[in-house]
Amino acid sequence: MTEWQKTNWRNKPRVQMPDYTDAAALAKVEGQLSQYPPLVFAGEARRLKQHLGAAGRGEAFLLQGGDCAESFEQFSADAIRDTFKVMLQMAMVLTYGAKVPVVKVGRMAGQFAKPRSAPTEVIDGVELPSYRGDIINELAFTPESRIPNPGKMLQAYTQAAATLNLLRAFSTGGFADMSMVHSWTLGFTDEQDVQKYSEIADRIQDTIDFMGAAGITADTTHEFSTVEFYTSHEGLLLEYEEALTRLDSTSGNWLAGSGHMIWIGDRTRQPDGAHVEFCSGVLNPIGLKCGPTTTAEDLKVLMSKLNPENEEGRLTLIARFGAGKAGEHLPRLVKAVKEEGAKVTWVCDPMHGNTIKSATGYKTRPFDSVLREVRDFFGVHQAEGTIPGGVHFEMTGLDVTECTGGVRAVTEEDLSDRYHTACDPRLNATQSLELAFLVAEELTNLRRNGKKRAVS
Repeated sequence: MTEWQKTNWRNKPRVQMPDYTDAAALAKVEGQLSQYPPLVFAGEARRLKQHLGAAGRGEAFLLQGGDCAESFEQFSADAIRDTFKVMLQMAMVLTYGAKVPVVKVGRMAGQFAKPRSAPTEVIDGVELPSYRGDIINELAFTPESRIPNPGKMLQAYTQAAATLNLLRAFSTGGFADMSMVHSWTLGFTDEQDVQKYSEIADRIQDTIDFMGAAGITADTTHEFSTVEFYTSHEGLLLEYEEALTRLDSTSGNWLAGSGHMIWIGDRTRQPDGAHVEFCSGVLNPIGLKCGPTTTAEDLKVLMSKLNPENEEGRLTLIARFGAGKAGEHLPRLVKAVKEEGAKVTWVCDPMHGNTIKSATGYKTRPFDSVLREVRDFFGVHQAEGTIPGGVHFEMTGLDVTECTGGVRAVTEEDLSDRYHTACDPRLNATQSLELAFLVAEELTNLRRNGKKRAVS
């Protein structure tokens, strides 16, 4: 068998990637990136893999969330802080519901490229190449802006490095102290005057008070004042991924140094394609989006290619079907996993299958549809006796109006108020935390129904 090389993908069919017109400029950027330090390290990726393995066994729960596509223009410390804070709030609520550790993975520090449904778009009769994320081209609708620019990879690297630096500081510098996270959660529930949320928050406070009385506080226990926080993104732009891939001297394996976890999208999961080839050879945990067109045979082939040693935590299957469709599509994939005896972590992405165009012309996602898909996901796993291992949301800590519904009842008419996304609509801070409470209820119900979170 030929040894895997990080350039092997170049001999495979490629989709959803730009055609750079200046080969010399591209080669120069790739050469520069190949000399830069990796953004993450092999030991971190291996530790995340262990955590994801625990989630697959029902001994942890994955919370993966963040921007649909990170923006150069909207980059700021405040935005990073606010998204990090909301994810900590959500994790606190989910920990209470699941009674297991919550693995926190941001769609951050690398989520710059986006697949598109069409290679071009038309506005007022003018047709131009589609916007593919700030790492590739620009959102402005001009011929010059839409030309793929390899130099943008250098800016993406710089922004990702700065983001990671701040996330690491937040994670270990006291910002993540458990008592602070709880105070934020109480602020949300008091503001909304939602009785069931207040009851959960009171129970969490009782637990914290009890542990404090027993002498277990942030001063005595390191885990109370720090968190582990990992990064992830879709490994779409393979020139960038290859340039940041490094050989791990400890294991002799290759590491995708762009992020702790990378995933393969529903549009790029061709078994013989470039993206599957690249992801098959790196040691990072890999996510695989599974949509309505994913067949059982497709999944079996992909599992064999991406996780030939059937390693726990290596492969996370991210289901994204759309409200009302999980019951139709998910069972056949669950059965395919059972037939292969494959060790995977099942995660629900209720965002990407529920995008619609509103009457006002904005892309949006109805909160009720998002919630329904989450409930369907849990229902299928309960029926199949398998483990719902996590959730995957596009969300932000900002007070945007991009998804309709929720406790604050964002309407289609409200979408224009604060619609800031560069690509797909995101849950705002309030909607994200509301959804976390609802997922916590599902996890609590699983326990009450006597469903053991263990591989059946």
